[in-house]
Amino acid sequence: MSETFSGNPEPQFVGGLVMQTCESVTAMILAGGLGTRLRSSVGGLPKVLAPVNDRPFLSYLLDQLLQAGFSRVILCTGYGADQIEKAFGEVYENVTIEYSREPRPLGTGGALRYASPRIGTSEILVMNGDSFINADLIRFMAWYFEKGLDAALLLKYLSNTSQYGRIEIDNDGRVRCFKEKAAKNGPGLINAGVYVLKRSLLELIPSGSFFSLERGFLTPLVGGRLYGYRSEGDFIDIGTPKSYASANDFFRDLT
Repeated sequence: MSETFSGNPEPQFVGGLVMQTCESVTAMILAGGLGTRLRSSVGGLPKVLAPVNDRPFLSYLLDQLLQAGFSRVILCTGYGADQIEKAFGEVYENVTIEYSREPRPLGTGGALRYASPRIGTSEILVMNGDSFINADLIRFMAWYFEKGLDAALLLKYLSNTSQYGRIEIDNDGRVRCFKEKAAKNGPGLINAGVYVLKRSLLELIPSGSFFSLERGFLTPLVGGRLYGYRSEGDFIDIGTPKSYASANDFFRDLT
């Protein structure tokens, strides 16, 4: 499905200026999860190396960053770190890859905080390593800079949000609340696993501690500094054997 960006303002940044903006932002991919639910499907591989159409899942995320004009990515690794480094090395086409290997499980927020000394840019784009949304990252970044935000996340409408929980936003896009997963959560917007943040916000995360990006970091920003950008792009999360089983068809349909 192509992007229509229903309900979002058109960005003022276009063409080369936007590409330069993306190039000046450090991309970070959270790739350190244990992936225990997926072990029956991929064995001892970390989730980002799960094969999809004979390619590691991570390559689809890197392709998306490459197409948007990002030139540098930090992979926050943990479980299977050696396998990931061996598979991808230090360069992916025109994208430079660096690794931040957590010394022990630090959670999604803790992993970002641990990697923060490597960043060197004032903004970061963060992607979950086990999900993909076919969104236009250039427009997302342009919208973020146009509005002068501190933190924003991509949102996706689903007819059933029970697997993910639900997010509510006001007319300006400000996140009003997160609703936890429930057996009957109905239709609504979910967190699609892509964020853009001011690097300075990572200082709010305790150093060296296990910390959740979603619950510990983003939730306190609700009602104030956190905004959501709705995407109409197709979305997949490969975190379970059932969802992973649909990944081959998902990516074939995108081409």
